[in-house]
Amino acid sequence: MTGPTSTSHTVWHVRCRPDTSPHGHRHVLDLLTGFTPLVQPLPPTAALAQVKGSLKLFGVDAGALAQQFRVRALLQVGVDTHIGVADTWATAATASARVGRSGVLHLPDHRAVEAFLGPLPIQALHGIGPAQAQQLHAYGLHSIAALASMDETVACRILGGKAGRTLRDRARGIDPRAVAVERMPESTSTSFSFDRDMYDPVIVRAALLDLTVTLAGRIRGRGQIARGLTLAVRMAGGATAQRTRRLPQPSAHTEDLRTTVLRLLDAMAFQRARIRRLTLIAEDLRPADEGPGTQLSLDHAREMRLRLEPVIDRINQRYGRRLTGPAGAYRQAS
Repeated sequence: MTGPTSTSHTVWHVRCRPDTSPHGHRHVLDLLTGFTPLVQPLPPTAALAQVKGSLKLFGVDAGALAQQFRVRALLQVGVDTHIGVADTWATAATASARVGRSGVLHLPDHRAVEAFLGPLPIQALHGIGPAQAQQLHAYGLHSIAALASMDETVACRILGGKAGRTLRDRARGIDPRAVAVERMPESTSTSFSFDRDMYDPVIVRAALLDLTVTLAGRIRGRGQIARGLTLAVRMAGGATAQRTRRLPQPSAHTEDLRTTVLRLLDAMAFQRARIRRLTLIAEDLRPADEGPGTQLSLDHAREMRLRLEPVIDRINQRYGRRLTGPAGAYRQAS
């Protein structure tokens, strides 16, 4: 690196604490736009920023600028952030999870990227799921360097064509995705933390159903509908996985949200992963009158469930949220 504007390693992955509220996350995003207009929200608690064009203005390199932002976020917003600085989204996100005490990890060139990524355990690579890591472990591959040096055809055979190519590229510090400037949609979230590592899929689904009931009731109470859902899962050791899915049509009905949530969970293929925290986010909220309305269905059982929703909402508002709801949401870990 020869100066504050000479490097392409200017992508920030900003990671807020897992318990940061949606309100706090929005404040962090607002603060980021004071450093660069190129900000991409990553709900529920992260963001990407491209600061290359800001370095000359601030007169420092991308790592020093990240330190300035981190201090300002803590003082002005009250949110502690960890920031990875690299040349790609995936590398910066991997770095932001391993910043150490300074809160910022700056990888200023490709040599630094290789030295950082290579020794890390395979599950530390941003975007790799527990099931994929287990598949690689079964072949004796335990480090990111091992995945990076693997022949592409072998990686595709083990992980599948697209996933194999993508994850091998990320292990080599390659990720073509650019920071996409987006408007932060209105969203709301709810979380549940297990008091120990949770393997039991029945208990995980019960906790997730409870979050779905909470979220659906909240957005109905606000007169809103959701267009998408995001499920974020934190595993033992701090690794996180996240997936987003659009709803077939905007809705606030518990049944519609539950169907999409369970598809998200199934797509993550956790199997025996050690889960510690679930976060469910309703994305792209809109006023209910912008939606398709409640359409007549030939499914009599569904119609009855939808008619019961406002009754259940009123009971829970008056007597407590967990007084009534789906039986599957009441299974507790013992």
